[in-house]
Amino acid sequence: MSSNFSGNSFVIIIKGCCVNSDTNTVQGTVVRPIVTDASETWALKETTIQKLLVFERKILRRIFGPTKENQIWRIKTDEELDKMIKHKNIVSYITAQRLSWFGHVQRMPDTRTVKEIFNWNPLTKRSQGRCKYRWEDKAKQEICQMKVKNWITCVRDRGKWKEFVEKAMTFKH
Repeated sequence: MSSNFSGNSFVIIIKGCCVNSDTNTVQGTVVRPIVTDASETWALKETTIQKLLVFERKILRRIFGPTKENQIWRIKTDEELDKMIKHKNIVSYITAQRLSWFGHVQRMPDTRTVKEIFNWNPLTKRSQGRCKYRWEDKAKQEICQMKVKNWITCVRDRGKWKEFVEKAMTFKH
């Protein structure tokens, strides 16, 4: 992940944008989809999570601009930014995407190629430097953190699963 290149590119793009009053729209429709492309299958390490959060705050500070207090300009704090985006940060978004995809795969018939690959177990160990957990393990871990009982029946009901994924968007880990 070349965060410096990406960050600087986004800053240049956003600097040139004419941002309207709904600045969450820019962040939600321009920045997030580009950064999180194919994030459904990511198994994030803690260092990657921190880099994503730092990148997102950098972009949000550029979008929302500074705050004027007592005739003095200052940058917004992390808490202010978190409140502005209603606690729906990029990591929560990726978690929700992962859980949504996990539910979709669970509902697939066993004859689908994606489901066959999902159920396949390799005979060898993961190579050095790879994430310890697979995305499936992370999805199950997140389900446990949210204390969902009987998630297997919940995943079969699309409406319930969609509600669960929406809750995951604002869940504090």
